[in-house]
Amino acid sequence: MSGVRVWRAVLGVENAVVEGVVLDEDEQVIVASVRAGRRQRGRCGVCRRRCRGYDGGHGRRRWRHVDAGVLPVWLEADAPRVSCPEHGVVVAHVPWARHGAGHTTAFDDTVAWLAVATARSTVCQLLRIAWRTVGAIVTRVADEAKAARDPLQGLRRIGIDEISYKRGHRYLTVVVDHDAKRLVWAAPGRDKATLRRFFDALGADRARLITHVSADGADWIADVVAERCPGAVRCADPFHLVAWATDALDEVRRQVWNDARRSGDQRGAKGLKGARYALWKNPGDLTQPQQVKLAWIAATNKPLHRAYELKEAFRKVIRIKGAHGSHLLDDWLAWASRSRLTPFVELARKIRRHRTAIENMLEHDLSNALIESTNTKIRLLMRMAFGFKNTDALIALAMLALGGYRPDLPGRLTA
Repeated sequence: MSGVRVWRAVLGVENAVVEGVVLDEDEQVIVASVRAGRRQRGRCGVCRRRCRGYDGGHGRRRWRHVDAGVLPVWLEADAPRVSCPEHGVVVAHVPWARHGAGHTTAFDDTVAWLAVATARSTVCQLLRIAWRTVGAIVTRVADEAKAARDPLQGLRRIGIDEISYKRGHRYLTVVVDHDAKRLVWAAPGRDKATLRRFFDALGADRARLITHVSADGADWIADVVAERCPGAVRCADPFHLVAWATDALDEVRRQVWNDARRSGDQRGAKGLKGARYALWKNPGDLTQPQQVKLAWIAATNKPLHRAYELKEAFRKVIRIKGAHGSHLLDDWLAWASRSRLTPFVELARKIRRHRTAIENMLEHDLSNALIESTNTKIRLLMRMAFGFKNTDALIALAMLALGGYRPDLPGRLTA
């Protein structure tokens, strides 16, 4: 086997001819001279249509390739330009790289795969590139993948939420597909204008096909959903509903503690120290000391224990679901309204305002568990990346990791 054929196999370039390989001893890099195969020449770099030649471009250029052993590899070739009827004068297509990229497709895919799997410092050191370059590459790879497969196609049941990605109240609005279990859209912002951008991208025809939407009780989500897909069933998120009850319980706990301090009841105030976790936890998860603390509250502080019972009863309503859960919700609302506990009286009013979405959740058993899991994984990506200065790069990385767009490692197709 000739050396050129060996290098063609090593480099993994398809539809291309390897003309020669040299070692640049000054720069300590391998430079492979290549040219596009006959069928790949004279094509538009954007649409791949055959076009007439325009000129020779700006001479030969190089593309960074995957390292060979311990040495960096560059592919070098002519870069002529063609005249495309649709895209004008552009650099001709080359089979080893994406249009406009300074890296080969194999290098791009390796970077994108590693960016999802490992930390920023590892990617930068292993591949000898800056983190800003990683961001540009993952954005390019994600854009190409989304162009090949529209993530908004076939949506029926979606979840909507927001996630903080930076200090100073910087948020992303995130949309997931409950059926495909994938992230389908994200954008910076947390308001009606941001969510309308999602529905603009979706289009009116596809928006009418949405049957279910899960979300928390945020008005900006409810208003836009009602405006853009009024036929969809909007389901409240049980996690946020239970959080409302827990917040009401905690407010009662603080009131009781402050009342004890003001009245000089040091024993009562001291006894409530550490009671928060005993009150917050599910009964089956309580430690022995927390069980003792809860028994002490039941014996000494009836209002606080009543608030705890209301919280636990509400958890039961959410867990039971269906018509029985709806009947239990009626009973719970009546109990909370006459409990003489202001936070729970206000909570009962809030739940009545969101009653339709809660009833839908009880009937259809649709929650935001998938989107909460997605948000947790996005936070992990941000942690591994040590932050992003460009939100486009963060969103692209999230789409690669959670949207089903992560490329295979070159030469190692997944089963």
